[in-house]
Amino acid sequence: MKAMVLGIFASFFFAVTFVLNQLMSDGGGSWIWSASLRYLFMLPLLLIIVCTRRRFVPLLKEMRQHPWQWAWWSFIGFGLFYAPLCFAATYSPAWLVAGTWQFTIIAGSLLVPLFHVSIDSKDGLTKVRKRIPFRNMGMSCVILAGIVLMEWSQATEVPIRALLFGMLPVLVATFAYPLGNRKMMELCAERIDAYERTLGMTIASLPLWLILSTYQLATSGFPSGEQSLQSLIVAVFSGVIATVLFFTATDMARHSVHQLATVEATQSGEVVFTLIGEVLLIAGTNISLAGLIGLVLVVVGMILHSFMASIQRPSADEDTQAAMH
Repeated sequence: MKAMVLGIFASFFFAVTFVLNQLMSDGGGSWIWSASLRYLFMLPLLLIIVCTRRRFVPLLKEMRQHPWQWAWWSFIGFGLFYAPLCFAATYSPAWLVAGTWQFTIIAGSLLVPLFHVSIDSKDGLTKVRKRIPFRNMGMSCVILAGIVLMEWSQATEVPIRALLFGMLPVLVATFAYPLGNRKMMELCAERIDAYERTLGMTIASLPLWLILSTYQLATSGFPSGEQSLQSLIVAVFSGVIATVLFFTATDMARHSVHQLATVEATQSGEVVFTLIGEVLLIAGTNISLAGLIGLVLVVVGMILHSFMASIQRPSADEDTQAAMH
């Protein structure tokens, strides 16, 4: 329950990303600056937190053990997650990006076979692949139906090119974020906490953000003061607070694919918070009846998903046994 509550709070702070990215896009800000500035601003904030807790040196030792894995999975989990979201904000309203992002709940379940669990057998410690939690995915179909309905409602109002550019990058992000997050949890085990892992992944993904920002600086100059301020707010609320809350929640649920799926399902709350924020802050925000019904289906699917996971939740041992079959 505590992990689920942390996940809901994380979804509130993550919603800031969608609303402010839309504001920056509407104001003529570059999606490249929106993406890069978030992580460039996150770096000193996280450094202060981790250094204050005297955990920076242990983090560096951990990163030196697997430098290429840190670089690769950070590129996946942060780079291929956030850059596509910022790009999509150029073509789609915040509520639609947030709604499509909820496919991450299904994506997270589909990624399960890419991970192993260690079991004791007569031959010693053996690693076997985990199984897709099909029992929990029934409710995910409700979420998927809601996403399809939202996209269909938007398809009647915008050119197909804008629809694809607003949808496909988000779908890439829905797989990249849970994949990078889970691979880093697997790599680090429980040797570092959420603050340290967030800082480590920020440092490891810096080459991407420096390349993008250097390109944008050379071609278009510096970002506006307004975009810089909004990016700083995103860095604090979404990059630090939301990411640490979500990583903490997933760390708590790491030993059960069912609990992990439940925590990831809480991110559907972003849809509600984003829609409220967009209506309050962005003039001219419109949503059709079909789009509204789709949003409701996404939220209902999230609630049902969490409920089914709670009444069917197996122990860690049962998860291990399920992986064997």
